[in-house]
Amino acid sequence: MRQIVGLMGVLAAALVVSPTLARNKPLTEDYVREPMPPGFKVVIAEFEGPVFVDAKGRTLYDWPRSGLRNGDAGEQKGKPTCDDQKYTVNAGLMSPYPGGLELPEVETRPSCTDVWPPVLAKPNAKPVGKWTIVERPDGRKQWAYDGYALYTSVLDRGPGDVFGGSNIRGTSESGAQRGPVGPPPNIPPQFAVRTIATGRLLTIGATGRAIYYSDQDSPGKSNCDRDCLNKWIPVLAPETVRPQGDWSIIESSPGVKQWAFRKMPVYTRALDTRGASLEGSDVPGWHNVYTQKAPPAPVGFTVNDTHTGQVLGDAKGMTIYVYNCNDDAVDQLACNHPDTPQAYRFAICGRGDPELCLKNFPYVIAPKGTRSNSHIWSTMNIDPQTGKKTAAGAPGALHVWAYRDRPVYSCARDRKPGDIECDTWGEFNGARNGYKAFWLRDDFGGNAGSR
Repeated sequence: MRQIVGLMGVLAAALVVSPTLARNKPLTEDYVREPMPPGFKVVIAEFEGPVFVDAKGRTLYDWPRSGLRNGDAGEQKGKPTCDDQKYTVNAGLMSPYPGGLELPEVETRPSCTDVWPPVLAKPNAKPVGKWTIVERPDGRKQWAYDGYALYTSVLDRGPGDVFGGSNIRGTSESGAQRGPVGPPPNIPPQFAVRTIATGRLLTIGATGRAIYYSDQDSPGKSNCDRDCLNKWIPVLAPETVRPQGDWSIIESSPGVKQWAFRKMPVYTRALDTRGASLEGSDVPGWHNVYTQKAPPAPVGFTVNDTHTGQVLGDAKGMTIYVYNCNDDAVDQLACNHPDTPQAYRFAICGRGDPELCLKNFPYVIAPKGTRSNSHIWSTMNIDPQTGKKTAAGAPGALHVWAYRDRPVYSCARDRKPGDIECDTWGEFNGARNGYKAFWLRDDFGGNAGSR
């Protein structure tokens, strides 16, 4: 034994567009067109919005340096550090583990570049705009965007896959995480886009406050009266700005210019007390504004209320859990995928016993023949004794649901819909090595659907 292992509610809310303008095809996020080197392009990922891909359609990622409990990990601008070395011990960056403890499955542990192949530049490549070329420690040239070296992920199998990492905000306890890289969203300077569980949420950049639209308004016209204006604050457009992309400017009252997104006037909510709030969408007729929504869960999943927000549930309403894991080596490789070591998960869910894990955190079974209509949800065959993928029909194989190519689970401690007895089950409140409820909203926790 290795030493180190010790959518109804908000999902069903419509995109910001009046019913008469609704379309069957989901709306997607617009982005700023920038010059790119030959061989690269932009695709609209289902969950992360516009991302850069290489000539084979593989999503590009970077690894910005971030602070951990006992030091920093990741890369600085212009200095790629993901290398070919196969690390066998942890680095001691995540207390309470001291450095030097042997990692699980060291015999087959890949190097950083095995998991994250660098995006190499051809000898005659030329920098373009934010695209630059940096030198790797081995002397090879690598593409960078905005100063950070670029990589692909071995988990991505086709165009549109973004399984290597996410831009959902984590914590330092999650380790130094990779994230997909894309062009800037085509939004006015006073706004920002934040990735949360339910989609790409629009906020005020300086404050993080969510913005909303009302069913009482009509395209290009605000119908917010005096009583309405006591609770909902129009987002004013400065005199110097101009319409762009999906954004237009209306005159909500004489001499007062207000922003509209996809023709609908936008507001902040006076009663919101935290950033990226979803609470305004509880008010009848009011909705959060998204540049694009996340794909809905497959048919048969449910949305359930808890005492702190909303979670995704299985067909019986029992809470769905996702498993988080980053090892503590210098290269901070993820260990939450079936292709990675399962010793961490087995230690958390069953003291190293796969059978106990299967009892405590059973997989969410996908009926035979079930298919998903999105990239982000899929099914896979798992050997519960190893936690690894296996062939269909293999002895003991389970056909299970997966989110972002990782199996999802329920918890034996939950007795009824809305129970979340196993949320944050694991190290550091489940952030780095443990189970988290599939939060769609966590209103009291302040993370608005982050995982």
